[in-house]
Amino acid sequence: MTPILRTALFAACAIGAAFPAAADEPGPGGTKPLLPTNGEQVYKMVCQSCHMPDAKGAVGAGTFPALASNTNLQVPEYAIMMISNGRGAMPAFRGQLSPKLIAEASTYIRTHFGNKYKKVVTTEQVAAIVGQ
Repeated sequence: MTPILRTALFAACAIGAAFPAAADEPGPGGTKPLLPTNGEQVYKMVCQSCHMPDAKGAVGAGTFPALASNTNLQVPEYAIMMISNGRGAMPAFRGQLSPKLIAEASTYIRTHFGNKYKKVVTTEQVAAIVGQ
């Protein structure tokens, strides 16, 4: 190995050691989980595993109610409370989802899957209910 090549290799290793945050994560796709940034992503990354991609719910190891054409969703507070506090087998997502994401997920399920409740749920509504 030539002295120039050895010096370049040493410098590259030293830079990598000095800036570990800039180093690539091991494994395919890294080790940090993807985080949702809007209501649709919250549904796809969190909710649909139980409520199904079409939001029609499921029965199997548990019963997961349909969100599709769900008249309970006409009241925004219902969606906020269910997402924030959970109920039965549904876990509470308060503390895991920001008030902004709870509001956006509530709006998303109220405006999709045959639900026609067009009024946007606000972060202020979430904060008033869950106190975040």
